[in-house]
Amino acid sequence: MQALMCHAFGPISGLRLEQAPDPVPAAGQVRVRVRACSLNFPDALIVQGLYQVKPALPFSPGAEFAGVVEALGEGVQQVSVGDPVVAFAGHGGLAERCVVDAARLLPLPPGMDFAQGAAFLLTYGTALHALRTIAGLRAGQTLLVLGAAGGVGLAAVEVGKALGARVLAAASSAERLELARHHGADAGIDYATQDLRRRVLELSDGRGADVVLDPVGGSYAESALRATAWRGSYLVVGFAAGEIPRLPLNLLLLQERRLLGVYWGEALQRDPAAHLRDVEQLVQWFAQGRLRPPITERVGLDGALGALQRMAARQLMGKVVVELGAQEVGAQEPGPG
Repeated sequence: MQALMCHAFGPISGLRLEQAPDPVPAAGQVRVRVRACSLNFPDALIVQGLYQVKPALPFSPGAEFAGVVEALGEGVQQVSVGDPVVAFAGHGGLAERCVVDAARLLPLPPGMDFAQGAAFLLTYGTALHALRTIAGLRAGQTLLVLGAAGGVGLAAVEVGKALGARVLAAASSAERLELARHHGADAGIDYATQDLRRRVLELSDGRGADVVLDPVGGSYAESALRATAWRGSYLVVGFAAGEIPRLPLNLLLLQERRLLGVYWGEALQRDPAAHLRDVEQLVQWFAQGRLRPPITERVGLDGALGALQRMAARQLMGKVVVELGAQEVGAQEPGPG
C-alpha cells in the first residue's frame, strides 16, 4: 500500500510517500480501507515529536479518517467487512489502509460522505466536549472563539450556535472572519487590527464573554482572558500559534474566572459513555443541517505533505481532506453568500 511515513521525529519535510506493507489487525482491531483522511493540527505536531503522544516509529500520521472495513481481528463482532465507518485512530490515516481498535469506530452516519466523515469527529467532538461538558455553555450566553476559521474554531462556532449561544468569532483577517460568519458566527473581531478585549466588551454590552474557547494560545491569550466575564470560563484547547502563554493568575481572582483544560482524546478513553452521547448529539445536529464540516480543500495522498506544512505555518482555513486516489487540489467550501 501507499503511505506517508515518518521514520524519525523531526521536520515535516522528512515525511516520505512510499510503499509499506498492509497492516494486519490484531485481536479487537479492524483494518479499514481508507477513503478520506482529514488533517488536524496534532498531525503536524506528532511527526515533529511535539505532541503528548509519540507513536512507535515508523508510523503514518493522520488521526481521523473514513473508509470501509476490510478485515476483522479476532473477537470483533460490532462491525462487518464492507461496513462504511468513521475512525479516530490517533495516527495511521494517511495511508491506503489502517488498523484501528474496533472501539474507535462508528458507522458512517446517513447522508454523510467519506470526506465529511473524515472531517467530523475530532473537531466537533472537541468542541462539544469543551463547550457543554467542561464549560457548561448555556443558551443566551456569549461565546468567544479564537482562531475561528480553523478546524476546531469553526466547529466551535457551529456547536456554540447549536447550544443557543451568541458567538463572537476572532481571527486574523477579513477573509477568515467571513468564513466564520458563513458558519453562523454572530459577529467578528479581527485581532490583527482591532483591540480584542475592547471589541469583546463592546459586543457584549460591557459584560465580556461567558466562555472563551482558545485553540491558538500565543499573544492574544491574555487579552481574551481579560475579556472574560465575571465567573466566566476560559478553555485551553491548544497552541496553534506555537507559543504557550504565561497568564497572570490575578486575572482569575479579580473576576472569579475559571481556567479549564480540554483534552478530548484522553476524555473519550476515560469516559466512553459520555463520548457516545456526544456523538449521538453531533450526528443528530448533522442530520438537521446544523453542522456542516468545513471542507475548504481536497488533495490526494501526494499532496498531504505540502498541506501539513501549510497547516503548521497556519496558512490553512477550515479542514483539508486527503482523498485516497485523488490527484488534484481544488476548493470545496462555497464562498460566503
